[in-house]
Parts: sequence; C-alpha cells; structure tokens
Amino acid sequence: MNFTIVKELRRLTWLLLLAGLAAWLLRSLWPLLVVLAGYTAFNLLQLVRLNRWLLQYPADWEPPESSGAWGDLFNSLYRLLRKENLARDELGQLIRRTENSMSALRDGVVVLDRRQQLETWNQAAAQALGLRMASDRGQALTNLVRHPALSAYLQGNDFSQPLCLPAPTGKERLLEYSITRFGAGEYLILIRDVTRLHRLEQMRKDFVANVSHELKTPLTVFKGYLETLIETVPAEQAALHRALQHMGAQSERMELLIRDLLLLSRLENTETRNDPQPVAVAGLVQGLVDGLDLLIRNKGQQVRLEIPPDLHLQGDETELASAFGNLLANAVHYSGQDACIHVHWQPDAGEGAGGRLIFDDTGPGIAAHHLPRLTERFYRPDASRVTATGGTGLGLAIVKHVLLRHNGQLEIDSTPGQGSRFACRFEMQGDLAGSG
Repeated sequence: MNFTIVKELRRLTWLLLLAGLAAWLLRSLWPLLVVLAGYTAFNLLQLVRLNRWLLQYPADWEPPESSGAWGDLFNSLYRLLRKENLARDELGQLIRRTENSMSALRDGVVVLDRRQQLETWNQAAAQALGLRMASDRGQALTNLVRHPALSAYLQGNDFSQPLCLPAPTGKERLLEYSITRFGAGEYLILIRDVTRLHRLEQMRKDFVANVSHELKTPLTVFKGYLETLIETVPAEQAALHRALQHMGAQSERMELLIRDLLLLSRLENTETRNDPQPVAVAGLVQGLVDGLDLLIRNKGQQVRLEIPPDLHLQGDETELASAFGNLLANAVHYSGQDACIHVHWQPDAGEGAGGRLIFDDTGPGIAAHHLPRLTERFYRPDASRVTATGGTGLGLAIVKHVLLRHNGQLEIDSTPGQGSRFACRFEMQGDLAGSG
C-alpha cells in the first residue's frame, strides 16, 4: 500500500482513538462527532485550496502548503504540472523553429489534412497562391486554386510526377506542385516557381524550330547542286564520285534530322486537334509495312499483323502514322536477318476500357537502366546505334509526344539478347471506336 495512504490512515486512526477515549471519559459522543466534523472540514478546505490553485495555474506557480496526504498530493501535482509545462514549452519552441524554417524557404510549402483542407503554409506559398491565414485555414485547396487539373491530380492519388499549372495570382507565372503523403493521410505540397525554367525551355524550342527552318532552304539548295554534281562527274573519277556520294548520304541524313526536329517542334507548340477523326489502324499499319517492304525483303524478315479490321482510333492520322512508322522502322532496323516482327492489338479488360498496339521485335535488346531515358532527344544507349541504322535519334521522342496528344503513353519493355516490346497504350474510352 502507498506510504502516504498508510500515513494518513494512521493519523485518522489516532484521531479516532483519542476522540473515542474522550467520549468514553465524558460519557458522550460529542468528542467523536467534533473530530469527524473537523476532519471533514479540513479535507473540504484542502479541496477548495486545490481548486483555487488549479484555476490560477500557471499564474500562481507555488502550490498550497499542507501536510499529510494533501501535502504529498500538492507536491506531486506541482512536479507533474512543471514537467508538462516544460514539455509544452519544448514543443512550442520546436513548432516555432519549424515555422521559421518553413518561412525561410524560397519554395512554397503547404500542409493539408487528410480531407485535403488547408492546415498551415509558409509565406512563399501565401504569395504564390494568394492565401490568407485568417480566412483560408480549414478551406479545401481546390476551392482556392480552381483548376480541373489540380482536382484530378489530387483525386488520382498518383504523385510520382509533379504537376505544372498557371499561378492563381497571375497567369504569367507557372507553378510546379510536388505532393508527398505522410502521417495519417496528410499531404505535404512543395510549390516551386518554374516560370524561368519554362521560359528557357520555350526559348530552346523556339531556337531549335527557327534554326531547323532556316537550315531547310540552304540544305535543299546544297542537296540539289550535289545531285547535279553526282550525275555529271565522270565515272572514271572514282575517288571524287565516292566523296560526292558520301556527302549525298550525309545530306539525306541531315534532311531527315531537320524534318524530325520540325515535326517535334510542331507537336510541342501546337494544340491538339479539336475535331479528331476515326483512323483505321489495320490499314494504316499495313501501309507502313508496304512502305518498308524493300528493306524487309532484303533482310528476309517477316512482319506479322494481328489487328482487328474494325479497330479505329480517334485522332490525327498523320501524327499516328508518324508514331507507328517510327516504331515499325526501329523494329525492322534493329532486328536481324530472317527475324519475325509481331504487331498486334491487345485490348484491356472490360468493354471500351482501351488497349495497346504492341510492336515486338527480336533485336539486340536494351539494358534496363537505359529504358527511362529512351524518349529523350538524341539519347543513345549505344553510341553507334543511331548512326549505324541511319536514324536521327528523335523517333521515340516523336512517338512520346504523339501519344501524349492522343491521351496515350508509350510503354517499353526490353531484355538484352531477347528483343524489345514497344506498346502504345490508349486508356480513355473516347479514344477507341469499334475495337471489336
């Protein structure tokens, strides 16, 4: 039993014994009643003092003076409250340091609860989004940043890639939202102003487009004169003839490079068509195979098509032909002699759920660490890979942008020594028609 309780019971026992002795000597119960009433009044007084002290704490730090169990109780409460107050001060200091650290960040930081309502944010976020601490705390972020893409981004719960949107305080600024889930479902949002990076990227695109366009005319003139020279140089001048033919091959390659750069520029800088047309996929791919027929026969290859004749994609036929043509040409170029190239349609489960147009080849394959970067411009897993096949290094970048304009994406799977699979995935039901 607790020592304090034992001591208090001992004191109460002595009081009752003394009161009982007095009552026996006086032949009356009054001494006993007086002692019990006094003990009760003492305890009530201590309760009043305890209540008054708790109401005044922490303005009045010192606990009331008492003895016995009440003295121990006052001292224990005092130590407990002091400990709790010190922990609260430390927590308050930690919170203030965290808030000061957030305020010092140049990037905006916003914390949402699991209902996607605003909890706290720093000054940079307030300036970027136009938030006001007095009135916006507890509001849903989508009520203050009204953009369909942000709502879809939050609802999609896939934050592997950041989202770029115009700033609500000014359309000339571009903000990048990066979201991380933490705790019990809360959201930590990092907001960066990427306006400068966006402008630099746009300058790069404009520069490439302008340079490519300006190179097109002098290259055409150069190529024309070169063709004339090749036809007029006597056959006995073999060395000069070989040099001119080599120059002609390089001018052809440069012309293809400029054509692909201009196509990429158009894909990046123009809006998607508002009136997509149904494109017959089987006929389109068959036409691409026919265009490569000479190369396919020279390599002894076989191209097997398994595409439903009634499959149609909603989109731009020229752009889709460019994407599918690049994938088919890659499969033909990188597959060896007597290889089999398989182009087939694989529908997703469920009616109208979408599907994939898959290009399987038996080429040398690509190491896994190269796959994430294959759609970058001029990225080459092998330094001689593009040059040896006469490519420009822009084909997969074109495929990626065409698919993005058609609500699709490119999926790549490859194993060195076993070939590669390039799949054009179309997810939206509106992108497909009559897929059989």
